[in-house]
Amino acid sequence: MSEFLELKSIDDHKFSAYLSQPIDKPIGGLVILQEIFGVNTHIQEITNFFSDKGYLTVAPSLFDRSERNVALGYDEDSISKGRNLKSLCDKNALKDIDAAISLVSSAGKVGVIGYCWGGSLSWRIACKNTNLSAAVCYYGGDIPNLKELKPKCNVMTHFGELDQGIPIANVRIFKEANPEVLTYTYPADHGFNCNHRRQYNEVSSKVALDRTLKFLKKNLS
Repeated sequence: MSEFLELKSIDDHKFSAYLSQPIDKPIGGLVILQEIFGVNTHIQEITNFFSDKGYLTVAPSLFDRSERNVALGYDEDSISKGRNLKSLCDKNALKDIDAAISLVSSAGKVGVIGYCWGGSLSWRIACKNTNLSAAVCYYGGDIPNLKELKPKCNVMTHFGELDQGIPIANVRIFKEANPEVLTYTYPADHGFNCNHRRQYNEVSSKVALDRTLKFLKKNLS
């Protein structure tokens, strides 16, 4: 069962979140962190997918602090709007993620999975929140610049080797600085996991997903 519900962060900000519940007793909790396109169809599909795998899964609407009900496409205007909303909401996003983590903690151990902006947020929250057992970061652009942070849970990262926004040389430096993090690269572009955009790479997406599922099973079961 999937539905939108309202959550409240530590500063009393009320925001929407897309919750998907598994049919059977959940094996753990997951928080899905959006790209700069909001909790759109793709993020809802991801949330439902991991729910089908047995996790109590929620995707917080991290743009609600600036604009509610944001669900963008992938054209240039949407990218521009998404980047602007990110700049407005980035500062307080971890507060909303903390609230989402608390929500699904009733299922047991909790992990986060983030994509694009959400990938960077996954890294940041993994280095801050002590209630996480796992974090997966897909092509988070800020991650190499935050290599000095140290995670408080096990972390896996996925990067595209053709991603011009995240130079592969910077990814290698991050990997050397954080050998405890499982860092993988793929012959793919930024956003390679999203089958709604032209950068989608089916093979790389499947390999990364297989690694992610095994990682979650190991750390959340």
